[in-house]
Amino acid sequence: MNEELESLLYLASRRGISHAEVYQITSQSQPIFFEGNRLKQLESSQSVGTALRLWQDSCPGLAVAYGKIEPELLVEKAIALSQLNEPEIIELAPPRQAIHDLTGVTVSVADLIELGNQAITKLREEYPDLVCSAELEFEQETTTLINSQGLHCHYKESGSSYSLGVELVRGEDFLGIYDGEYSKQKLDVDPVIEQIIQRLDWAKRNVAPPQGKVPVLLTASAATVLWSTVASALNGLSVQEKSSPWSSRQQELVVSELISLSQQPNLPPYDCPFDDEGMSTQKLTLIDRGVLNQFYCDRTIARELNLKPTGNGFRPDLDSYPSPSLVNLIVAPGNSSFAELLAKLDNGIIVDQMLGGDADISGDFSVNVDLGYRVKHGKIIGRVKDTAIAGNVYQILNQVVALGSDLIWNDSCYTPALIVEGISVVG
Repeated sequence: MNEELESLLYLASRRGISHAEVYQITSQSQPIFFEGNRLKQLESSQSVGTALRLWQDSCPGLAVAYGKIEPELLVEKAIALSQLNEPEIIELAPPRQAIHDLTGVTVSVADLIELGNQAITKLREEYPDLVCSAELEFEQETTTLINSQGLHCHYKESGSSYSLGVELVRGEDFLGIYDGEYSKQKLDVDPVIEQIIQRLDWAKRNVAPPQGKVPVLLTASAATVLWSTVASALNGLSVQEKSSPWSSRQQELVVSELISLSQQPNLPPYDCPFDDEGMSTQKLTLIDRGVLNQFYCDRTIARELNLKPTGNGFRPDLDSYPSPSLVNLIVAPGNSSFAELLAKLDNGIIVDQMLGGDADISGDFSVNVDLGYRVKHGKIIGRVKDTAIAGNVYQILNQVVALGSDLIWNDSCYTPALIVEGISVVG
């Protein structure tokens, strides 16, 4: 396969192209689906995608092929597309070689089926009326990037994932709870099953929510509504466009002193050794005890902002150019267990699942609570329904009063639960 990719660079050079790169992703997955408490479907998929980017007279052209490559046709297409674009400064990583093996434990289809059956059986032993669904998958992926300057970067990875969904209908009352995990180690569904059963126990009784601005405990799942906006505000592209409210606030206090954020790309299971421009990823201290320390950038944005590139240039998809994106956003934990966080709430709510999108770069949000609980005197007294929360992320992050000690992966964000004072709650 590498010879085939090298041939693209060779053919481009034969056409007078001195700067080019080839980016390829291959993937193989075996997803398994359970619906209505039973095995529903088995699938197997393979894909290969190759992107050639080149510059003719400094004008960029990007062509993509899926499956088998026809090298001459791909080069011709990229050159033709370059004639439609304006000249730009060429950004290519310098020559180096980086080969990484990030593969995890291999899991067979039979093991995944057994795991799914076990999970559904354990859930329905506690709640026989549950309607359970599950998706389990073992996936492998390789990423290769080479360029005309002599860069050769490659890594392969594999991992397993599962997601569980339970639905419970009681008259006109519908309750849905969803959770899961991605890991490069042997999958263990028991902790998630215990958490789902705990949530079902808390939701046995429906109660009215408090009204007005009250303390809110955001679980790790719900806290992502905050961190996605923070990631946008720290994005060098937002700074370059002057859409980030923190564009000119480096080395200033921007959030509560309880909050520290970092990027740690070597932390599994979402570890990533280099970005889609061939730059090594690196640990970044983004916010240190509330103080904005640095932004993250790809090569182009870093040059325009007169900053050093941070190895954060990633392609949203094959036919897109690299743009800044984070790898493993880590929220430093506090020192309170969940029980201790709960004890701090005299009259408030827990938000665990939300309906609706994240806040935009402005920070304003108003979302419906899909799964939440009323807390009085440090005790959960029931589930709240028909409830919404609203506020501004940047303001809320200055009202954080406690962080949990346990970190949980929510996609590639590793975050604890936290308590925020004064979020508007509407029932």
